[in-house]
Amino acid sequence: MSALGALDPARGVRAAGLFRPLSAEDEEQQPAEIESLCMACYRNGVTRLLLTRIPFFREIIVSSFTCNSCAWSNSEIQSAGRIQDQGVCYTLAVRKKQDMNREVVKTDCATARVPELDFEIPAFSQKGALTTIEGLIDRAIAGLKQDQPIRRETDTDVAGKIDQFISKLKRLKGVDSAFTFILDDPSGNSFVENPHAPQRDEALVVTHYRRTAQQAAMLGLEIEESKEDSADPADDLRNEVLQFSTNCPECNAPAATNMKLVQIPHFKEVIIMATNCDVCGHRTNEVKSGGAVEPLGTKITLHVTDPSDMTRDILKSETCRVEIPELEFELGMGALGGKFTTLEGLLKDIQGLVAKNPFTLGDSSTPDRAEQLHAFGRKLQQIVDGELRVHLVLDDPAGNSYLQNVYAPEDDPEMRVEHYERLFEQNEELGLNDMKTEGYEADCSSSR
Repeated sequence: MSALGALDPARGVRAAGLFRPLSAEDEEQQPAEIESLCMACYRNGVTRLLLTRIPFFREIIVSSFTCNSCAWSNSEIQSAGRIQDQGVCYTLAVRKKQDMNREVVKTDCATARVPELDFEIPAFSQKGALTTIEGLIDRAIAGLKQDQPIRRETDTDVAGKIDQFISKLKRLKGVDSAFTFILDDPSGNSFVENPHAPQRDEALVVTHYRRTAQQAAMLGLEIEESKEDSADPADDLRNEVLQFSTNCPECNAPAATNMKLVQIPHFKEVIIMATNCDVCGHRTNEVKSGGAVEPLGTKITLHVTDPSDMTRDILKSETCRVEIPELEFELGMGALGGKFTTLEGLLKDIQGLVAKNPFTLGDSSTPDRAEQLHAFGRKLQQIVDGELRVHLVLDDPAGNSYLQNVYAPEDDPEMRVEHYERLFEQNEELGLNDMKTEGYEADCSSSR
């Protein structure tokens, strides 16, 4: 109970060192044991709780129950961190049996689907788990088999149909034919392994999206509607730093976020937000565009030829993809959030993101995969040191990203800026297809 008491939001902060990174070499990281009631035989068993931190998923609680009387056991994971700003959907094309071994973090509120079989594991029907795709299918098979003996006595037709469906699920494990695995989590805390990291996985598509009102209500979130007071004109905020209260994304302690409006030369206004936690020392900064979505998307290609290129200012919006073709590397939308930094700072952030990949640490890592990541990190460092010439591509369908032109107002011979028409899918991802910004006066007059 003492460990769980540290999670009480009323206390404001967690005990220092309560959540430790998961490591087989950490001898001090021992699970807490609590005597609990077994729901199978109603005798006492033991629940073990391990509070740990996994990169990308922040803090989780791993729990395991075992009953010595009836040998019943159960295990699950629960997120101890905050719900992410956006939901996430993973779409994996399973083509070979090795794909069944991909590790999966599935939270309680995530939905898993296989469209080819019209098969779905609804949200909150299973406890959270750290497993593999094969493990999720095994859990579904075990759940369907649970009441089969009773069904065979009461309804043989239904029992026969379930047996046929179980056979189809077993064939999925052998990957006799390709199928699609979809993991949709409105909380944004689920994950599907990319074994080719840091390179792009052609079989895996990761999509970040805004939660609907129904999904927010399912997660217990309240959506506040912003109210604009048109009577009072807006004050000039360019010379003022606004501050509002929030919680630290790492330790959940009360913290303050500073926000300021900044004009970028030869570009537009952006909003810079910075949070500094006095409890755990965590610092974060984020940049959001202060203007509207541009009519055309923007693709910026820079040929990095000199170490001085590392000092170029760069604005990466939340909707921007970053590519380094020579390294076969791609950073998708939503990763790292919005940032206003230098080119060197962006590469350093990418290095930190790759180094914290949860499936290359601890028991989940393999020597080959770890060596690939170390080699990729060395190549990034060579770019920073000016020893490796590459092309850096910023592809932003919203047109809100920027890379400094050191020759301004003249053209930069090493940088190419292209504007393009967005595809329907890109407009859909930005929420523009259903957005209406014209014809309001006509609608109002007709309604009268």
